Amino acid sequence: MVASTYPLFDIFLTMLMFFGLVIWVFIIVWCLIDNFRRSDHGGLAKAGWTLLVLVLPVFGCLLYVVSRPRGGPGGPVALA
Repeated sequence: MVASTYPLFDIFLTMLMFFGLVIWVFIIVWCLIDNFRRSDHGGLAKAGWTLLVLVLPVFGCLLYVVSRPRGGPGGPVALA
C-alpha cells in the first residue's frame, strides 16, 4: 500500500537529500574542529571564524576552506 504511493524515484531523492545533509553537517563540523586545532591564530580569530561558520554556513565554510594555510594541521605537509 505504501510502496504504490511513494515511487522509487522519490525514495532516491529522499536518500540523496538525507546524505547531502549528512555531508553538509560533516563539512561544518570539520571546519569547526580544524578551526580549534589551529595554533596559528588566537582566540578572537577562532571566535570570529566560529561565528562566521555558524551564522552563514555556506559562505563561512567556503571562505574558511579557501583562506586556510596549505601546511596547517591536518593539511598536506611539504616533504623537504
